[in-house]
Amino acid sequence: MLDPMGALFWPAAGILAVSDLHLEKGSSFAPKGMLLPPWDTQATLDRLTLLLRRWCPAIVIGLGDSFHDANGAARLPRSELARLTAMTEAHRFIWVQGNHDPAPPEGVGGEWQEHFCAGPILFRHQAGRPSAAAEIVGHHHPKALVPARGTSVSRPCFVADRQRIMMPAFGAYTGGLDVGDPAIRRLFPTGGRVFVLGKDRLFSFALGQNGR
Repeated sequence: MLDPMGALFWPAAGILAVSDLHLEKGSSFAPKGMLLPPWDTQATLDRLTLLLRRWCPAIVIGLGDSFHDANGAARLPRSELARLTAMTEAHRFIWVQGNHDPAPPEGVGGEWQEHFCAGPILFRHQAGRPSAAAEIVGHHHPKALVPARGTSVSRPCFVADRQRIMMPAFGAYTGGLDVGDPAIRRLFPTGGRVFVLGKDRLFSFALGQNGR
């Protein structure tokens, strides 16, 4: 089940998956002289809290790049660390290794794994070579252009075919890569479907149908 907030829920397994939270991305720019509003972690965890209440999952999987860099966990405000700790105590949390956070964060609960298997489904950060297992992945932050009142709007989206589902980025400060980019299209060589996030629903079209 694809949630319009940008998450995936698997009822039979009690699994909720989100990807690319990039917690503390805003604070990572401060030493470089780029002062961004430091509320991205709060906004991201607010949305995650809503999802946990909605689906009551047994297992929560963060599909990599949950923290923006190796020191992201250390920069967590005390209040947000407490919230995250409460989440990891209430649910089994699986932090999948990403390219931004290749090592376990200190002081944060949960399990740190290179990838996570649940039955025939492989959860990992970056898409791999075709295999017998279907996979749920993140990393590329897919977005799609959709027509809106005489113009076009870029929105996060899922991309899916029979082999894999690519998740949108969940973090408040994450950018995106258009679904027409070769880095995404090569992972769906026989086509697929795009599911664009709306306010309360998803909007779907065939990959390439919007000219991308």
